[in-house]
Amino acid sequence: MLFIYTHKITHRNKYIFNLIFKDILGLDFTITSDIEQFKSFEGPKISYTNNQIDDELFFTSRNLLFETGITDQNISVFEFKNNKVFFATGKSSVFPFDIFAASFYLVSRYEEYLPHIRDEHDRFDAKDSLAFLNGFLQTPVVNIWVIWLKQLLSEKYPQLIFSKNKYQFVSTIDIDNAYAYREKGFTRSIGGYLKSISKFDFSEIIERSRVLLGLDNDPYDTYQFQLEIIKKYKLKAIYFFLLGDYGLNDKNLPIESKKFQSLIKMLGDYAQIGIHPSYGSNKSKEQLKKEVMRLSGVLHRDVTQSRQHFLKLTLPETYRNLIDLDITDDYTMGFASQVGFRAGICTSFNFYDLDMELETKLKIHPFAMMEGTLKYSMNIHPDDAMNKIKALIDEIRKVDGVFMSLWHNDTLNNKKIWTGWKAVYEQMVIYATRE
Repeated sequence: MLFIYTHKITHRNKYIFNLIFKDILGLDFTITSDIEQFKSFEGPKISYTNNQIDDELFFTSRNLLFETGITDQNISVFEFKNNKVFFATGKSSVFPFDIFAASFYLVSRYEEYLPHIRDEHDRFDAKDSLAFLNGFLQTPVVNIWVIWLKQLLSEKYPQLIFSKNKYQFVSTIDIDNAYAYREKGFTRSIGGYLKSISKFDFSEIIERSRVLLGLDNDPYDTYQFQLEIIKKYKLKAIYFFLLGDYGLNDKNLPIESKKFQSLIKMLGDYAQIGIHPSYGSNKSKEQLKKEVMRLSGVLHRDVTQSRQHFLKLTLPETYRNLIDLDITDDYTMGFASQVGFRAGICTSFNFYDLDMELETKLKIHPFAMMEGTLKYSMNIHPDDAMNKIKALIDEIRKVDGVFMSLWHNDTLNNKKIWTGWKAVYEQMVIYATRE
């Protein structure tokens, strides 16, 4: 067991100690603010305070973990061991930066509570993040810092036994629109035809007609390919279904469609199923509840996993709404405009509610890349996509983290604007699952 001294025990330092020591390193620990008790302890111990007490490993503390409330932080990023760090502490500490405060700042998403300009979908943009502005968004720095800490602890206290983390790959797929033409109903189908006519897109008229007549497969029906990949590479996969009411940004099938319900159940035989809360539900808790109940009704079981449509995430409101509906695991933590590590970490962690100053039981699972980000925001050609994806996977493998990808069923159709991306998906899976 590790004994930790700090001059003041707070919800913040308990949270980050729990994440780093227990969840990632697998160590049991006890925290004390009693100096005499700490001095008398003869086992492995560290201090997180202003001055070293004994011959323990000493980590100089900044103020962040002893504060309450949210204020602008004076942050200067610098290099240490060829990686970016911040919250400098001076030379007396084993690290020249406050590893615990820096980790908390990133993982709690502290900067997203501060005033900022939001994008057209009311989201915090990657380009405003500390990580992007300082060139470490595509590096899981928290995991790297924890490895440094583990090395120090191992050298000082060789009797400590750490858990052995193992690299993992999780393939997640969002079903925003299960079919391009099928199951849309008479009104939407007529509207689709009229839209194609207005654009003089006769190839789409022909395609829609052949699908509706049963002559061709629906272009968004890529599920057989997905299932083949899941079976061939023995993937852990999660599907998130959009079940919102029809609207400008919510265009999936009506839940009344028996074929849509059958699709959900069929995929549930091979993968986990979660809710994809609609664009409209982000401002309406009642709408969110309705959508969760719809999926629960189809599956005949509780729904506990979610990922926000359009990655709409407003802290802390979005997560509080999920918690109130007994969602236990959320997969929204990633940026729409850049690949990388939004929270600086590639392992799951509990959501810390900064407004309430408490650790919640909602588990956050960060993803590293979305295919739409590569194509639309970063303008990367499919021939070059694997270079970006491989770099992310390599970083995650180094720290035994979790590589989580985000794709959509319609982008795997290998047609029109998505020509070539189906091959990228399988190349990614091959690279991510190699021994």
